Amino acid sequence: MNSILLFLSIFASVIWFVVLVLPWRPWLNGETLEPKSTGNCGLGDVTVLIPARNEADVIAETLRGLAAQGVGLKVVLVDDASEDGTASVAKQAAGGVDLAVIDSQSLPEGWSGKLWALEQASREVKTEWILLLDADILLAPGLVATLLDHAKRDDRQFVSIMASLRMESFYEKLLMPAFIYFFKLLYPFRLANSDSPYVAAAAGGCILLQTKVLVEIGGFSAIRGAIIDDCNLAKQVKKIGHRIWIGQSRSVVSVRCYDRLEPIWAMVARSAFTQLNYSAALLALCTLLLAALFLAPSAGMAWGVGDSLVWSAAAYVGMMVSYWPTLRYYGRNVAWALLLPVIATLYLAMTWTSAIRFWRGVRSQWKNRIYSAKE
Repeated sequence: MNSILLFLSIFASVIWFVVLVLPWRPWLNGETLEPKSTGNCGLGDVTVLIPARNEADVIAETLRGLAAQGVGLKVVLVDDASEDGTASVAKQAAGGVDLAVIDSQSLPEGWSGKLWALEQASREVKTEWILLLDADILLAPGLVATLLDHAKRDDRQFVSIMASLRMESFYEKLLMPAFIYFFKLLYPFRLANSDSPYVAAAAGGCILLQTKVLVEIGGFSAIRGAIIDDCNLAKQVKKIGHRIWIGQSRSVVSVRCYDRLEPIWAMVARSAFTQLNYSAALLALCTLLLAALFLAPSAGMAWGVGDSLVWSAAAYVGMMVSYWPTLRYYGRNVAWALLLPVIATLYLAMTWTSAIRFWRGVRSQWKNRIYSAKE
């Protein structure tokens, strides 16, 4: 038993050391963007597209954030068969916003609901730039102007921001920083922002892109069935030779509440197996890696002796060090890093839930809409 723990603890220590010294530092927060002004800028060359399905509880706050961005900003909201009065709430909250609300047409076969809503909204665009914004995203004043300035100054045709997720309830504090941490390990921002054609990533909650680029890739039809639409869109943009950028910001905030474990589980499970290309082999590899990197150090700390205990402690420290920058960036106590083995276990269970659903015929399930594995 101790020899197994020794092998696993050495393996974990080496991997964590490699993660920490990688030139692109996926665990750090080197790619950030905050507003340089307080709003009141001319934004007549930007149209915001918002797909909205049962978003009555958050859409008013999102529109208030847009109203504070500047003058001339146009907003197109597509009401995707909402049953909670989303459209009415949006119209009532539209003070100061040039808002157009359109009802989504029936979902065609082969399309995801969000992308079909965006496709319809894109037909209304007459501006040079498009801002894709989720219905639960609150932007700090000046953020749109800063995005636009960054895109033009750095010659980027596609700029996306990883939103700060709500971290107030116990489960939000436990799991939401880790959601961003794992995303950055999977899609290193520095590599995605390079000119390498092999890595592309985006955060779908807030994406600014040139309208002509969307036209060049064939509109949202090019990715119409994608569940992970943001990264697929970034991949299409990079494929035709354009430059992308992804970063973090404390000024792009998701106001959606996840005060229980169940909605977080549903949010992750809707696309986790998609990340693995629906591959049982990749799922098995992911399971083994997470067990070796997060669980084995805990087991070694509990039951190891001698060298296995020392190497397990080294792996545990490396694991926590890699997580600390994320916790500090979002103002969380670094002691949460002690629970990374628990957090990793929960995310692994969510991934297995996603896989089991797929094997039962459900590719994805979100907001009372089910996409068949046969589609």
